[in-house]
Amino acid sequence: MSEPTGKYSITMPRDIAEAAKARSGPSGLSAYVAAAVARQIERDDLNELIQVAEAEHGPITDEEIESLRDQLHRSRREQTQGGANAA
Repeated sequence: MSEPTGKYSITMPRDIAEAAKARSGPSGLSAYVAAAVARQIERDDLNELIQVAEAEHGPITDEEIESLRDQLHRSRREQTQGGANAA
C-alpha cells in the first residue's frame, strides 16, 4: 500500500520548475519533486551520520578515502570477472 499523500504549495524559481516539469515524464511533476526531496533527505541523514562518526572517531583522511575507493574498484572488477567466468 502506498503512503498517504498531502497537497502542498511550494515556491521555486520558474526555470527550475519548468526544467523539472519537462523531465518529470508520465509520473508527473509531483512524483519528480517527491523523489528529489526524498534523495535530499537521504543526503541530509547521511551527512548527520558522518558528523556523528567523525565526532566520535575523528575525520576520515584523504588516504583512507582513496584506499576504500581502490577496494571498491577491485571488488567490482572481481565481480565482473566472476560473472563473465560463470557464463
